[in-house]
Amino acid sequence: MDVAPVGGTAVQDYVALAEIELCGELIIAASAVSEGRLSADRIDEVLRVAEALPESPGDLH
Repeated sequence: MDVAPVGGTAVQDYVALAEIELCGELIIAASAVSEGRLSADRIDEVLRVAEALPESPGDLH
């Protein structure tokens, strides 16, 4: 486990920062919904899932 040293040296964990940003985006999207929960399609849209998926099964290599 990596721990930031005491004394003001900042440690950047880019994966954690990206996850925090995505959580924030979900919170913003959820607060804009007046009824119930976010749909699975809306969650995928907020998390930009389509951008991370390959176009076709042949794109997996």
